[in-house]
Amino acid sequence: MSNKTISSALISVFSKDGLAPIVKKLNDLNVTIYSTGGTEKFIKDLGIDVVPVEDVTSYPSILGGRVKTLHPKVFGGILNRQNHEGDVAELKEFEIPQIDVVIVDLYPFEKTVASGASNQDIIEKIDIGGISLIRAAAKNYADVTCVSSVDDYAEFLELLETKNGETSEDDRKQFAAKAFNVSSHYDSAIFNYFNKNQEIPTLKISENNGKVLRYGENPHQKGFFFGDFDEIFTKLHGKELSYNNLLDVDAAVNLMLEFKNDSPTFAVLKHNNACGLAQRDTLHQAYVDALAGDPVSAFGGVLISNTEIDVATAEEIHKLFCEVVIAPSFSTEALEILKGKKNRILLILKDIDMPQTNVRSCLNGVLVQDRNNVTDTLEGLKAVTNKTATTEELDDLIFASKICKHTKSNTIVLVKGKQLCASGTGQTSRVDALNQAIHKAQSFKFDLNGSVMASDAFFPFPDCVEIADNAGITAVIQPGGSIKDQLSIDYCNDHNIAMVMTGTRHFKH
Repeated sequence: MSNKTISSALISVFSKDGLAPIVKKLNDLNVTIYSTGGTEKFIKDLGIDVVPVEDVTSYPSILGGRVKTLHPKVFGGILNRQNHEGDVAELKEFEIPQIDVVIVDLYPFEKTVASGASNQDIIEKIDIGGISLIRAAAKNYADVTCVSSVDDYAEFLELLETKNGETSEDDRKQFAAKAFNVSSHYDSAIFNYFNKNQEIPTLKISENNGKVLRYGENPHQKGFFFGDFDEIFTKLHGKELSYNNLLDVDAAVNLMLEFKNDSPTFAVLKHNNACGLAQRDTLHQAYVDALAGDPVSAFGGVLISNTEIDVATAEEIHKLFCEVVIAPSFSTEALEILKGKKNRILLILKDIDMPQTNVRSCLNGVLVQDRNNVTDTLEGLKAVTNKTATTEELDDLIFASKICKHTKSNTIVLVKGKQLCASGTGQTSRVDALNQAIHKAQSFKFDLNGSVMASDAFFPFPDCVEIADNAGITAVIQPGGSIKDQLSIDYCNDHNIAMVMTGTRHFKH
């Protein structure tokens, strides 16, 4: 492994934050500094000598700054092999200066897109010279150190200070790996901008925010989270979230978004499914009634509210062992109560839009689909039976449908008075799902007379509506679409049950 002493550096950056100490240290080490444009001015303003790139290339910056460093005398200085006799001779012949360090920070393409800027402004933030410098310097890590982002300034400064301007091949290789991560992420972001309508059937996912988890679903599995957790949540308290916590939090957030801006609504989730959910005039009552849906499963669950958690609700929650509590806000007093358990995770859910694409691994590849943005509404229902559902039943049917959409298939959801009575989740038979739901509801002393039933897919036979009828259920919501739909409709007509169809299936596998 060969060590190199830095004698020259090319600096051309967008972000100057944290750059001054590096420039000063390089100057202290008698390193020749080359630069361009705004960076050159920044260095001069520090009172430090800098060689303009134009003096090297004998060519001015052109096209409004689009072309500054794209020149053989710049890239020759970066890409030459210092142990290659021919390269060394050519540098001397063409008067090309050796460049030992390249420091670049790219135009902020992703931030410009996120800001809602015009297409022209976004295009102008596609860095050409900078990305080329990064690739060249990283390729030639045997001789060159590439600092490719403002995020790496501090690490490079520490290297300068601890090694007095000397780098090992391991140092340079590590910076090269970071550089190719920067360049590949940057290009992926640009491609995804151009391919946002997915005309090209190509998937490019690049996440720079990676977190090592304690383990995966089980202790013998490694686990990682790649994403910007802080973009969605403000964490107020508690231990680190686990792999399983994150899955439950994801399920909770997606479910509660169905009830955004509604009356106070509270949900309790376990293993990605709601085991309790209720909507009431007060959040306290919503929580009490949600918990009543399954107080056994609620132990160790994830809790979520669509409105601020107040003192009365917090006092009730504090009686329960739960892993996570999520809300748009917490009152000061409520927060202090809930912090009473040191490991309890408290999260503020920010007002953001969730990703519009779902991705999951499958076989030796991935499956990608659009987010399920269809929510059943009263206006979209088609009444198919002689009996018309009452206003109260219709409200419960929509309420049940929202829960059903976010429950593992095959599923049946039972609701009464905007309270989840029970659901059958993840069953291989819809009949099994219904029987599970009825048994569970009855075990917790729910009176199912006058309740409603939601199914995530159609009924190919009338067996489910018959079982529901016998349990006291009086209204049903389902997508319809079976060639035998009429069998279930006929049963409902013969037994005074209201049925509505949505035309939309909500499988969740």
